[in-house]
Amino acid sequence: MAGNAKLVRGALKRNPNFNRNGLKSYVHAMQKWNIGPSVEGPYCRVNQVHQQGSQAVFKQTGRRVGGRAHVRGHVLAKKDASSGETGNVPAEDIENNAEYLATVTIGTPGQQLALDFDTGSADLWVWSTELPSSLTSQAGSNKHTIFDPSKSSTFKKTSGSTWSISYGDGSTASGDVGTDNVTAGGLVVENQAIELAKTLSTQFAQGPGDGLLGLAFGSINTVQPSPVNTLVENMIAQSDIPKNTELFTAYLGSTAVGGSSSAGSSSSEDATSFYTFGYIDQDALDGQKPSYTPVDSSQGFWTFDSASAKVGSKTVKRSGNTAIADTGTTLALVGDDLCEAVYGAIKGAKQSSQQQGWVFPTSTDLASLPKIQVAVGDELFTINPEELPFQDLGDGTYYGGIQSRGDQGFDILGDVFLRSVYAIFDQGNKRFGVTQRASTLGKSSSAKAS
Repeated sequence: MAGNAKLVRGALKRNPNFNRNGLKSYVHAMQKWNIGPSVEGPYCRVNQVHQQGSQAVFKQTGRRVGGRAHVRGHVLAKKDASSGETGNVPAEDIENNAEYLATVTIGTPGQQLALDFDTGSADLWVWSTELPSSLTSQAGSNKHTIFDPSKSSTFKKTSGSTWSISYGDGSTASGDVGTDNVTAGGLVVENQAIELAKTLSTQFAQGPGDGLLGLAFGSINTVQPSPVNTLVENMIAQSDIPKNTELFTAYLGSTAVGGSSSAGSSSSEDATSFYTFGYIDQDALDGQKPSYTPVDSSQGFWTFDSASAKVGSKTVKRSGNTAIADTGTTLALVGDDLCEAVYGAIKGAKQSSQQQGWVFPTSTDLASLPKIQVAVGDELFTINPEELPFQDLGDGTYYGGIQSRGDQGFDILGDVFLRSVYAIFDQGNKRFGVTQRASTLGKSSSAKAS
């Protein structure tokens, strides 16, 4: 129990190695959210036949021949440009860098780690000394901090518990479980489950953080035989945070128009990115009252109604539509009807088959664009114009920050949306709240992106 713990902002630091790549970010989102793209391009979903193979043949030849076969459906694949044949998606095609990393401390004495702050998953896993030395020996060059449970007097191994995360492209992370003290936002959470990585596939190993801080609902936690409480669930169970504020918030600092996180931000801008647990930051509210809408957590995510949108004076009715707030997705992914309304209002915007998404001219005067708004419950909130140019492609066009959700049935409102609001994830009351943030466009030297 926290007692008189002082609740403070926790640091969300910009990953200095994050360079925006629109297509790689889109491939990551397709992989994470099982999206079949509706825009033509290098990637598609296919059915793949996997041969179990005779073990005797496999031992002799290393090939899986014979035995039972099974079909995996809706697998993300890459098309060969010349032959049109499909194959596996290479790891280097997928964005493995998180833009924002949360600073937390684990153990006694504390070991400070930078974790991917992800409201779209529910595992707290870390690089650990249980990983193979061939992997941990490379950690220095990637600036990873490796958690060593043997150096913490409060760490306890959880007998029989394991965890495993896998994606459609075959990338995996897995290991065993223990408990320890976790310090975040001024709070010390005792006996928090820590998932220790023993294996990491290439994609995870190449990521920038020291693990992941999952802040979705615990029903999708991957620990077996029984899921464990997330950090926030334990804060609530242990009365670490006040009963009337069983919540966390996220304020993602804005970036330069079309720029990379590292090149386009100053240290003062980095200081504006933060999270809080157990309280709402009054300075971030800027005198506004949050607008709340109920959350449907039945699938484990921060899902809410988003049944309308507006581009300038044009209303896009989206009856029955829902959206997920996900800090672990960089783009804003919406229905094709809304994409067409957004880019139809920008002269020269078009779908690019090379980029598998919408692009628009770098000469576009962002200040003159019509206001783009999406609903959070019954209220409309603006995606600020500086968020629309996600990446300068170097050919006179920007990769747009708003892209198609393909065949997925809900919107995924990632960082492109979340940088335009102050987000309140109210777990105790099962609701999601936001206040609008002012555009930073007028603060730059020119209203026109160049």
